Amino acid sequence: MLWNTLLLALRAIRRNLMRSFLTILGIVIGVAAVITMVTLGNGATKSVADQISSMGSNLLMVMPGQRFGPGSADAPKFKSADVEAIRNQISGASLVAPVVNASATAVYQAQNWSTSIAGSNDDYFDAGSWELASGRIFSEAEQRSGKAVCVIGETVREKLFGRQNPLGAEIRIKQFSCEIVGLLKAKGQSAMGSDQDDTVVMPLRTVQRRLAGSQDINRLMISVRDGASIDKVKEQLALLMRERRNISETEDDDFRVMDTRQIAETLTGTTKILTMLLGAVAAVSLLVGGIGIMNIMLVSVTERTREIGIRLAIGALEREVLLQFLIEAVVLSSLGGLVGIVLATVASMLLAGLMGIPYLFNPGINLLAFVFSAAIGVIFGYFPARRAAALNPIDALRHE
Repeated sequence: MLWNTLLLALRAIRRNLMRSFLTILGIVIGVAAVITMVTLGNGATKSVADQISSMGSNLLMVMPGQRFGPGSADAPKFKSADVEAIRNQISGASLVAPVVNASATAVYQAQNWSTSIAGSNDDYFDAGSWELASGRIFSEAEQRSGKAVCVIGETVREKLFGRQNPLGAEIRIKQFSCEIVGLLKAKGQSAMGSDQDDTVVMPLRTVQRRLAGSQDINRLMISVRDGASIDKVKEQLALLMRERRNISETEDDDFRVMDTRQIAETLTGTTKILTMLLGAVAAVSLLVGGIGIMNIMLVSVTERTREIGIRLAIGALEREVLLQFLIEAVVLSSLGGLVGIVLATVASMLLAGLMGIPYLFNPGINLLAFVFSAAIGVIFGYFPARRAAALNPIDALRHE
């Protein structure tokens, strides 16, 4: 009986193909929108997590001031003695990289490019998870003497050298020439949207003497030793910095210790909330599609009143008529769900490529969207089916 009822439902759907297509269009759009929004949101979350991890694992950053922006400029910078104190007194710190930042224009022959300069030591590369594509990092003698050598990022290489090998070449930074001794592997954009490969790394003393004009250090990068508690190291860092900066118990810190885990949790949490919000908004179109199905099924009941009366008159049970119309509604909504899944898969792959985020197939959301679309058919198809089953056969046969 169920198979015959299904065939009758498919025959009724095929009888009005255009109307059936327009009926399921709301379901198709709703399912496709929900799956696409959730898939892109998951891809964005994965992209943010990958970008945060590219900054370095178990990484702490100590920066002057309690907030971002101009207010932090008034806070005192760090000194080389602070770096030595951290190395000697914080047992959980495996690497300590002082960083001095500057901006300058790099010039090579007829090419020039405005880039960011980072002055640091060899710990900078390991703490920041930088890998070399070719060349080497700084020697001890180069770091002690502040020699004009540098390691450049992929963006700088592309802008200044094109396809040429930059190793051994000299670029001009302001009034001095700097020999390129290494090339960094590309990392791409950071979680904040900046190009991590647009950088030139020099020895700390080189930048302090030739660009910054002072011994100040802008920030400290500390890599926590494997097995050590990051929270405990943060607490020790805060106490040590307060002591070295002569901050009394009643005064607030004039520095901040940032944990890449916290940055990752904050950013991924934000993207997840946005994904849920967009998914919820898109799900509203599923309800609209369900209302469309109910509307068309009510019209179908009216059009087929005489057919229903004949079926009831020759012995069809009310539950059989109800099941026929209910199956029609479920088939329509399920078909819309399947088409929506296919459309969402194609759209998600295309948009993920355009947005530069990974495409992550999520079987859970695809299955949920399909089940929800079928449930929409049951919920919104029940009332028209019940109305068809409740028709009086005599009245239905007299209907024109």
